[in-house]
Amino acid sequence: MAVSMNSSARTGKTVLGSDEIRRALTRIGHEILERTDGGEDVVLLGIPTRGVPLARRLAARLADTEGLAVPAGALDITLYRDDLRLRPARTLGRTEIPESGIDGKVVLLVDDVLFSGRTVRAALDALNDLGRPRAVQLAVLVDRGHRELPIRPDYVGKNLPTAKREQVRVLLAEIDGEDAVTLQDAAEVSR
Repeated sequence: MAVSMNSSARTGKTVLGSDEIRRALTRIGHEILERTDGGEDVVLLGIPTRGVPLARRLAARLADTEGLAVPAGALDITLYRDDLRLRPARTLGRTEIPESGIDGKVVLLVDDVLFSGRTVRAALDALNDLGRPRAVQLAVLVDRGHRELPIRPDYVGKNLPTAKREQVRVLLAEIDGEDAVTLQDAAEVSR
């Protein structure tokens, strides 16, 4: 569970600052190059909300590091979620597939936090309706454990063992005005 929070009201323990996030994305970018034969047929698709700027940052890192133009887009999973009936109505987001498409490509799904695995399952269902990639991989900034589905990331910025009652908050400059990952007890949030 990733939760947005205004930086002025930020509480909890900071587990990643802006420098650590930058280094984690740089490392993930190098791992992508190593595991995908130089990244030639890779397409990055961010899962909204914070997966989209993370995918764009990874694309920029790959361009800076290797001069490789890796297409990046967004994959809205709203209609594929299994909790639609349990939560208030959500606004549909935009799916932006790069012009090169996804057929025959290595599609790299990018998200901020991996928790139960249900968001990734929804992304796989959405992706299935858009084409047929050669392979699908997963990159996350934070893996907090507590999986409910057999889903495992290929690339992880930080493994962060948590209690179920804790909340991982990811802040990104593009959305929140700063970069940070914080951890706090849910009891603190409800105060």
